[in-house]
Amino acid sequence: MSTDLHDDGAALAARHGDAELFRYVYRPTDIPYESPRPYLHPLRTLGGDLVSAYRPWDHVWHKGIAWSLPHVGPWNFWGGPNYVREKGTYVDLGNDGSMDHERFESVDGARVVEELAWRTPPGASGDDGATPGDVVVREHRTLAVHVPDAGEAAWVLTFRSEMTNVSGGALDIGSPTTNGRENAGYGGLFWRGPRSFTGGRVLLPADDGSGVLADAEEARGLRAPWLGFVGRHDGAAPGPQGGSRSSTVLMVDPGTNPGGTPQWFVRSVPFACLCPAPAFSEELPFPPGATLTFEYAVVVADGGSDGARGAALAALGRRVLDEVRVP
Repeated sequence: MSTDLHDDGAALAARHGDAELFRYVYRPTDIPYESPRPYLHPLRTLGGDLVSAYRPWDHVWHKGIAWSLPHVGPWNFWGGPNYVREKGTYVDLGNDGSMDHERFESVDGARVVEELAWRTPPGASGDDGATPGDVVVREHRTLAVHVPDAGEAAWVLTFRSEMTNVSGGALDIGSPTTNGRENAGYGGLFWRGPRSFTGGRVLLPADDGSGVLADAEEARGLRAPWLGFVGRHDGAAPGPQGGSRSSTVLMVDPGTNPGGTPQWFVRSVPFACLCPAPAFSEELPFPPGATLTFEYAVVVADGGSDGARGAALAALGRRVLDEVRVP
């Protein structure tokens, strides 16, 4: 069974047989405050269960899965306000930029290669000499869908971003934690789960190579090569053992990304989210002319997972990354 991408001029729909796995919205209609950027939503399992949220009322700039960075030099490519150390709170700085789709280099089967320009916000001006709409980063992005021929009821999304600083100045990458907010180092490939996933459990790698289920608060800030989340669905037909159905979303870091083994921003309460954050507690230098390359695998699986299945899904994601990695 093949997997194909279908373009409607604003989004790519990934379909595997009769199932739509996601829509990649590359021309969003968001207001500047939400830092317009491409995102994947709705995101579904092979069985059709929804595992993403879009514009939740508490953080309207959260959109499914998106490459989102709140502190890129003076700019915010996350959306909403920034945490300001001197104020000890979040402040709307009017610095929300956009990641604008420029063109598709190729859309080939289940793989897309895209060129994007990161621009300063419409009201940009000031001491750094920026003017509205300046391009400060050029990005070469690759997304691909991989559905195993048999076995695990899961599929894998691979994401690769090659970011080049074309601003002429430093654009060091940080987080609310590097700006003074304790244990809030989010920024990177960010997934927001549906409301029903609130209170879900987190999958962590264990020392013996297997996995273990844990509370999200135990995992936030942990350095690990992978992390997963198990959540339940409202209104779903009972699973084989009765009760509500569950799904698993797991992310894998290959160990080659800037910043080393990532620290993870993960929450279960008041909402479900997962993010391997390369600049959780230390800024990541991004000098002028430099290119930073990040890649990840996202595994989306039907059903809940224990530690053993979590480790198996992580191995699947790593295997796919190894197969597609560009030398």
